[in-house]
Amino acid sequence: MTDDEIDVSRTTDFPSFTPTSATLVRHAAAQWGAHTAIVLGDDRLSYRELDERSAELAKGLLVSGVGKGTHVGLLAPNGPEWVVGWFAITRIGAVAVLLNTYNKAPELRRTLRHSDQAVLLTVDRHLGHDYLERLEQAAPELAGGTHDHLRLASHPYLRSVWNWGSGTRPWAGPVADLVRRGAEVTDELLYEVESEVHPADPMVLVYSSGSTADPKAAVHVQGAVVRHAHNLNQMRDLQPDDVLYTPMPLFWVGGFSFTLVAAMHTGATLVFEEQFEPGATLELIERERVTQVLGWPHMAKALVDHPTFPDRDLSSIRNSSMAALLPQHLQAAADVPKANSLGMTETLGPHTFDPREELPPGKIGSFGHSVPGVEHRIVDPVTGEEVPAGGEGEVWLRGYPVMVALHKRERSDTFTADGWYRTGDAGRFDEDGHFYFTGRMGDLIKTSGMNVTPREVEEVLEEMDEVVTAFVVGIDHPDRGQDVVAAVALRPGASLDGDTVRARTKEELASYKVPRHIAVFETQTDLPWLDSGKLDRRRLTAILEERFGGH
Repeated sequence: MTDDEIDVSRTTDFPSFTPTSATLVRHAAAQWGAHTAIVLGDDRLSYRELDERSAELAKGLLVSGVGKGTHVGLLAPNGPEWVVGWFAITRIGAVAVLLNTYNKAPELRRTLRHSDQAVLLTVDRHLGHDYLERLEQAAPELAGGTHDHLRLASHPYLRSVWNWGSGTRPWAGPVADLVRRGAEVTDELLYEVESEVHPADPMVLVYSSGSTADPKAAVHVQGAVVRHAHNLNQMRDLQPDDVLYTPMPLFWVGGFSFTLVAAMHTGATLVFEEQFEPGATLELIERERVTQVLGWPHMAKALVDHPTFPDRDLSSIRNSSMAALLPQHLQAAADVPKANSLGMTETLGPHTFDPREELPPGKIGSFGHSVPGVEHRIVDPVTGEEVPAGGEGEVWLRGYPVMVALHKRERSDTFTADGWYRTGDAGRFDEDGHFYFTGRMGDLIKTSGMNVTPREVEEVLEEMDEVVTAFVVGIDHPDRGQDVVAAVALRPGASLDGDTVRARTKEELASYKVPRHIAVFETQTDLPWLDSGKLDRRRLTAILEERFGGH
C-alpha cells in the first residue's frame, strides 16, 4: 500500500449515537458500568456512578434556573468534581466555561466577566490556594452578597456560586445543597430536557492565550466535542483496559478532548493526582499499573532523573508520549521517528495526525496528514493566494472540529467569507500530503506545553510605576520548549531588580506566564533601537538569548 493510499482511504469515524454530552455519558455507563472511570487518590468513580452523580447535580442546576444556553463556570482541579460538574452542566444544554485554576485574581476577574457566567461551580481550595478568597479579590462585591441573590455591577450576569468543600461564605452555597434541591426533579423530566439538547448547541467555552484586554474563548458545540475525540481514536491505540495518567489540565483541550472525552469513548480509566511531583508520580504510575502516560517532555526528564526511577516497576506502560518511561524492550521502537500532530484550542486538539508506527523515508519532521473531515489551505499572507504543494505560508483550515465562534467576536472578524479559519501558524504540505509546521506567524510563546501571549505579560510589567516599557520573548530551552524572558526599562531615577519584578508579576499572572529571567535596563536608551525610532526587537531578542539561553 502506498503512502497516499494509507491516508486517502481513511474517512471520518463518528459515534453511532447522537453526539451530545448526555448520550455520551449514558452510553458509557451502559457499556462499562462498574468499570472505573476516574481515580484521584482513594476516590474512585465508576462509569455508572459518573452518570448517576452528574445526573443528580444536573437536576439541582435545573431547579436553580439553569437551562439551555446558561453559562456555568467550572473552577476545579482534575478529578471527580471536575468531570461530574462538566457532565452535569452540558448534559442539560448549559454551556460549561472551563476556568483556569492557575489564574490569579486579575485574570479571574476578566474571565468571569467576559464569559457572562450566571452560575459558578468552584472548589474552596486546592494546594494551598484559597479560591473563595481569590474570588473575593476578583469580585470584591461578592463579600456583601447573599447566595442565590447576587447582583454585582462588576459581573452583571453572575447570580449564584456553589462550592465543593468545607469553606463557607454567605455568597457561596454548598454543592451538596444544590444536589439536594434536585431531588424534586424526576428522571423523566431530566431525560426530556436532555432530549432537547442537539449536536448544534454550544457546549463549552475554552480559553486560550489572549491579551489582557481581549480574552479569547473558543465556542465549541456538542457534536464537535463528542465526534472529534471519537474520530481521532481511530488513529490511536486506546482500549477499555487502558489506564491513562495525565497531568494535563482538563480546562485545556489536551486534557479535555484528547484525554477525557477520548477515554469516555473507549472505557479507559483516567488517573489524576493533586499535583505533579516526580517521586509521588512514579509511585502513582507503579501502583495504579498505568498503561499510557500523556504528558510533556520536561516532565519525562524530571521523572527519569528522580533517584527512585531505576527501582520502579513501570512494566505496565505500553504507550507514552515520553519514550524514556517505556520498558526497555519498547524503547527502541519508540525511538523510531514518528509523525507529530498539530492542534489548537480552536480545533479541539489535533487537526493533523498520523497513526503509523514509522514514517516513510524522507518524511522526518512531518506532523502527519489532515485529520479526516478537516480541510487545509496554505496561503501567502501577503497576497492571500493559495500556494502550491511545497510552498510555505499561513495555515487556514475548516471542518467539523473547528469552533463555531470566538465568544463576543463577530464571525466576519474570525472567519473568511467562505468559512476558513486563519490559524496564525506557518507551515507547508508536500506532494504526498504530509504537513510540516514551521512556526508561528505571530509571537506566541510555548513553554512546558502551555501558551503565553507576550503582550499579556508586557502589560502587567508596564503597570509597575518604575517601568516605562517592557519586552517579552520566548527563548528556546531543551526541556521546556521555550522560557518566558523579559526585558524592562526603568523610568529616570527609578530602581528595581529582577527578583522584585518576578515577585510582583506572580501576584498578577499564572505561574507559567511569569518570566523565568528578567533583564533590567536603567533607561530606555540602553535598549537597542532602529534608525526609524522603533525598538530593534530582533537585536534585543538576540541579547536575551545570549544572556539567558540554556539556563
